[in-house]
Amino acid sequence: MTAHRFARRCRVAEIASSACPCGSGAGLDACCGRYHAGEPAPTPEALMRSRYGAFALNLTDYLLVTWHPSTRPASLAPDDTTQWVRLEVLDRDERGDSGRVHFRATFREGRRWAVLEEASRFVREAGRWYYLDGTPSVTRLKPGRNDPCPCGGGRKFKACCGR
Repeated sequence: MTAHRFARRCRVAEIASSACPCGSGAGLDACCGRYHAGEPAPTPEALMRSRYGAFALNLTDYLLVTWHPSTRPASLAPDDTTQWVRLEVLDRDERGDSGRVHFRATFREGRRWAVLEEASRFVREAGRWYYLDGTPSVTRLKPGRNDPCPCGGGRKFKACCGR
C-alpha cells in the first residue's frame, strides 16, 4: 500500500470516529455518516442534519443525491473556504410525505462570521426523503471579544474562536 493510500485511509477512519458535525453529540459513523454511506434518512430532520454534515465535510455527491431532481442543480463546486461551526434546529414538521425543517447554521469564511437561516421543504418519494427547496437568509455577525462565541462552545469569543 502506498503512503498516500494509507494516509487517506487513516484520514477516513479519523473522520468516521470523530464527532458528527450536526451537533448531535454522537460520532459521525453512528450519526450522519450512515446516511452519507447510503442508508436512507428516516425523517426530514435527519436528512437536513446529514446534509449540513455533508456541507461541513464537502460531500458534494451526497448533497446532489439527496436533492430532489426537480430542483437539483447540475453540479456543486466543493467549498474549502466555508467552515460550518454550529447547527441549531429551530422547528420541524412532518406530515405524510412532506416535511419542513427550520434551522440556523453558523459559519465562518476566513475571519468573517455569518448565520444562514432557512426554512427547508422536504418530500418523500419511494421511501426516501429529498431536499426540495428552502427560503434562506444570511446575516453577517460581528462578534466582539467579550461576546459569547458564535460556535456555541459557551466561552467568550476571545477565549474560543477569536484567538
